[in-house]
Amino acid sequence: MNVVVVGAGVIGLSAAIRLQEAGLTVLVVARDLPPDTTSGVAAAIWYPYRAYPEADVLRWGRNTFAVFEQMAATPATGVRMGVAKEVFRDSAPDPWWRAAVTDLRRCRPAELPEGYRDGLVFTTPVVEMPVYLAALWRRFASAGGVMEQRTVGSLGELEGTAEAVVNCAGLGARELADDATVAPIRGQVVLVENPGLDQVVLDEYGDDVTYIVPRTSDCVLGGTAEVGETDLEPDPGTAAAILRRCTALEPRLTGARVLGHRVGLRPGRPAVRLEREEYRDGTPLVHCYGHGGAGVTLSWGCAADVVALIGDAVA
Repeated sequence: MNVVVVGAGVIGLSAAIRLQEAGLTVLVVARDLPPDTTSGVAAAIWYPYRAYPEADVLRWGRNTFAVFEQMAATPATGVRMGVAKEVFRDSAPDPWWRAAVTDLRRCRPAELPEGYRDGLVFTTPVVEMPVYLAALWRRFASAGGVMEQRTVGSLGELEGTAEAVVNCAGLGARELADDATVAPIRGQVVLVENPGLDQVVLDEYGDDVTYIVPRTSDCVLGGTAEVGETDLEPDPGTAAAILRRCTALEPRLTGARVLGHRVGLRPGRPAVRLEREEYRDGTPLVHCYGHGGAGVTLSWGCAADVVALIGDAVA
């Protein structure tokens, strides 16, 4: 193999595909297969949530937004362009990521839920993760990519196994890269039947993060952002609170049948780490992790930078 990619979430798969398109032979090594990664729990929409620094996030996000616009033309990818509404209790300025989206306007008064004074409406990619991850996997495998399910004990054990290694281990990078700045951000969601909704709704007021993401046959209702928490078991009290908040935002969810509960651990970090090191023998080791709640949002932009960092080191 020319390149070994560690991690099979959305960041690892996107990087692997871009490396393939650069003419390289790629092996993905991962403890968890794509449906069982944190990416598989994501709602998910394009939205730069808890990822830094803003300048790099804006650049990566714009790149990814453009790729998703193209993918939305093919329903089998699981990507569609949808309308999102973000609401605020008080007046709010335009978001710092305004330049990355194609359209954005202020909510009209009739569009605001009771108790809200301001809001934004914008078009954004909505990504149905089970469908999307399967599409990425097919794209990778059909081009000759290989995936090996196993736990990597250390990045050192991969030295000498390929001409380059890419670390996309997400939260696992805390141990693999000996990076104590990586911390879990626990996210819990509730899946309910879709009562006919087609608009994403967001509210980040206070300590709570509330969102409604309609999908083909269900809605993802969230959520939480519990820094440092690692419990993967859904909490019934948290689920009840999510349902209350989401129903308050969208009354049509009242009585919607609950289909399931999911928990994922976002890989939080003060800044996304996307940089190149080298093993003792000079083999490139590229790190790409710490995307917080914006792995989907930054995936293709970061993948392009991974290819650039490997450069011509791999023949």
